[in-house]
Amino acid sequence: MKEDFLHYVWQYKKFDFSNLTTASGDLLTIASVGRYLQQAGPDFFNAQITIGKQKWAGNVEIHIKSSDWYLHHHEKDSHYDNVILHVVWEHNTPVFRRDNTEIPVLELKNFISKEVLTHYLSLISPKSWIYCENQIATIDDFVWQNWKERLYFERLERKSISIEQLLSSNENHWEAVLFCMLAKNFGLNTNGDSFLKMAKAIPFGVIRKECFDVENLEALFYGITDLLLDYHEDRYAKDLKKRFDYISQKHQLKKTIIEPLQFFKHRPDNFPTIRLAQLAMLYHSHQNLFSKIIAVKKLEEMYKLFDVSVSKYWETHYQFDKESPKKKKPFSKSFIDLLLINTIIPFQFAYAKSQGKEISETILEMMQSIKPEQNASIEKFSSYGITTRNAFETQSLLQLKNEYCSHSKCLQCAIGIELLKP
Repeated sequence: MKEDFLHYVWQYKKFDFSNLTTASGDLLTIASVGRYLQQAGPDFFNAQITIGKQKWAGNVEIHIKSSDWYLHHHEKDSHYDNVILHVVWEHNTPVFRRDNTEIPVLELKNFISKEVLTHYLSLISPKSWIYCENQIATIDDFVWQNWKERLYFERLERKSISIEQLLSSNENHWEAVLFCMLAKNFGLNTNGDSFLKMAKAIPFGVIRKECFDVENLEALFYGITDLLLDYHEDRYAKDLKKRFDYISQKHQLKKTIIEPLQFFKHRPDNFPTIRLAQLAMLYHSHQNLFSKIIAVKKLEEMYKLFDVSVSKYWETHYQFDKESPKKKKPFSKSFIDLLLINTIIPFQFAYAKSQGKEISETILEMMQSIKPEQNASIEKFSSYGITTRNAFETQSLLQLKNEYCSHSKCLQCAIGIELLKP
C-alpha cells in the first residue's frame, strides 16, 4: 500500500460514501474532499465535512498508518493545526493536534471495494519496464490524445526553465540566449556542454560585429574551443589563429577553459569542426536570425531558414590538415528536426509566453509535421503496442516515461487513472 493510492482514492471519491463513520463510530458526511495541494503542509486544503451534527471546514491529512502523524512530526508543526480529518489505511493510534485536541480519523480500508484495490494491485505489480506495460495499449484514443497534449506542454514548460535561467544570466537578451541554445544543440550530447561554454564566452555584440565575415566567426569558435593550437602547418588554421588573436584583443575576450572536444565515435558530418563551421555560416547568412525564427509559423519556412552549408575550406575538410573529397555539407533534414524539437520550438514557446501570446496551435501543427524520433524509449513503447506518427507524440511519450513512469507516478497519470476505473 502506498500513500499516493490513498490520495487518489480520496481525491476521486473511490470509496463507499453511503455509510461512513469515523474510527470512534461517529457518522461522517463529506461535502467536499478539498483541493489537492501536492506541496508542503496538509494534503488537501479547504475540505468540508460533517461529523455527527457538527459541520467542519479545514484541511485533510492522509497517511498509511495513524502513527505516521508522529513519525513525520506533524504534532510540532503549526501548518497542521487546522486538520479536521485524518484519513488513513490503518488506524493504530490516536492522534492529537498541538493544542492536545484529538483529530477524527477515517480508516479507509473498511470502505474501499475489492475491485478498486485489485485494479490498483494489478497496476503496481512488478513489470519489466513500466507498471502499465500490459494494459497501456488498451487505453481509449480520446484519453490518449488529451493526455499527450498535456504531457507535451509540460515538457515545453520544463524546457522553458533552462531558457529563463539563461535569460537571467544574460540580462534578458533573447538573441544571446538563442545563440547559446543553438550552440549547445549543435554540439549534440557529446560536445553540447563545451559548445555552450564557448557561446557564453562570446558577448553577442561581438557576434553581431563579426558575422559579416564568416572566417571571423570560425576564428572565434575554433579559437575559444582550442582547435587552432595544433595545426601550425595548415595555412587556413594559421590564418584563423591570427584572426582569433586580433579579435580577442580587439574585444578583450577573456580566456575560457573548455573541455577538449570529442571526435571519437562521431560520423565525420557530426565532427565538432563541421558543426562549428555550420553554426558560423548560419549566423553569417542570417544577421537577424532571432527575428526570423520568432516570425516563422510553417515547417517549410523553417527548413528554408536552415538551408545553409559550410565555407569553401570545409567543403574539402573534416579536420584541419586532412583534405577530403569535396562535399557541400548542408544541414541534414534530421539535424534540422533535432534543432526544431530541442531548441527552436521551445524557444518560440518561451518567447511567446513572455509576451503574453498564445501560439499552442502553431506549435502543435509544426510538431505534428516533424517525423517521429527514434530512440530506445520510443522503441520500447512500440513493443507494447504504442506507435508514434510524429515528433509531438514521441516528445509526449518521453515526458510520460521520464516524469511519470520512472517516478512511479501512476496515480497522477491519466493512463493510470483510466486503468483503475472499474
